[in-house]
Amino acid sequence: MNTKVLEKLGKTLKNIRIEKGLTQEALAEKVGIHPTYVGKLESGKNNVSIKMLFKISRALNTKLYDIFDFDK
Repeated sequence: MNTKVLEKLGKTLKNIRIEKGLTQEALAEKVGIHPTYVGKLESGKNNVSIKMLFKISRALNTKLYDIFDFDK
């Protein structure tokens, strides 16, 4: 897996989360995952499934394709 893609994805997730005014803990609670998992995703250290990205996008009230918009 290209780690650059994971890092870009993580950075986008973090930016959206911050725009929505959520902490990692608040997002984790909404999704039903551990806050450290959110941190690992945002830092590009963990790969993530499409199912989990869908849950995260719903919790962030954003479209799934916005998470892949790395040019923002």
